[in-house]
Amino acid sequence: MRCMSCQCLSFRTFCKNCETNLLAPSVTKRTIGTLDVYSFYKYSTIENLLLAKHTPQGYRIFKALADITLKPFIQQFTTTDPREISIVGIDEKVKNGYSHVALLTHAMKSKSVNILHSSLLASNEIKYSGQSLQYRIMHPRDFVYKGKKDIDVILVDDIITTGGTLQQAQSVLIQSGVKVLFALTLADAKE
Repeated sequence: MRCMSCQCLSFRTFCKNCETNLLAPSVTKRTIGTLDVYSFYKYSTIENLLLAKHTPQGYRIFKALADITLKPFIQQFTTTDPREISIVGIDEKVKNGYSHVALLTHAMKSKSVNILHSSLLASNEIKYSGQSLQYRIMHPRDFVYKGKKDIDVILVDDIITTGGTLQQAQSVLIQSGVKVLFALTLADAKE
């Protein structure tokens, strides 16, 4: 097998050198309305890896990125915050044989963390990739939440561009009686 980044021989998805030097997370925070969004990378840093979600290798790549970023984050978070937390992924629909967002949320499962798979789904199948802010505003995702109420939630998505999707998701969750603590994304497209 070869490292998905440098192509050196590796039994892992990414070799230790790439994990340490190229994929070391650099967490940034952006506030969108009332929602704090924490991202582990700048989009340009891992763009080629993120675009792999539409390929057969995407499963391995997203699983490895989740293990490098989200898994350690939630482990550290739960050591300082004892309450029970739920994780809600943005639109965990299966595409290309798997859901890349479900891979991200699944990596966060632990004793005090519940994963609410497929509980927040978009009823509008519109694609936002490459679209303007005006287009995104004119074509909302129309999320439907079918999960527990009266819980504390962390939202998870792969990328934040304008933040509109996360704001729509937050609004639906709040209307459903859910407290959204913050959101996590792999990458922030704002450079």
